[in-house]
Amino acid sequence: MASDKIKYHNKEFKCSLAFALHLIGDKYKSLILFHLQDGPQRSGELQKSITDISNRMFTYSIRALEKDKLVKRTVYPVTPPKVEYALTEEGKSLIPIILQLDEWGQEFARDHHLYAPSE
Repeated sequence: MASDKIKYHNKEFKCSLAFALHLIGDKYKSLILFHLQDGPQRSGELQKSITDISNRMFTYSIRALEKDKLVKRTVYPVTPPKVEYALTEEGKSLIPIILQLDEWGQEFARDHHLYAPSE
């Protein structure tokens, strides 16, 4: 119901959109989910695939996604340690929405002639 409050990790949300944006709303969380759509990745390759993300912000974002059960972290018992991140079923359910946002961004940029010429 629209008037129900959502309580999650000691926070209260008055609407479900505010709750959803809390989970994936910052640009790095959405980009991490987007880059994991094709399968598990090691943290280094995942971080390199995201432009302008600092190590600190990557760590914060990936841990938040893991805490919210959108991404799972697998540690392999090898030397040196190998860590992979993958989407959970809940994370996978967001991919169509993220792809729609990507498509909308492409159309908006095209319609407003925002694409820079390729070098």
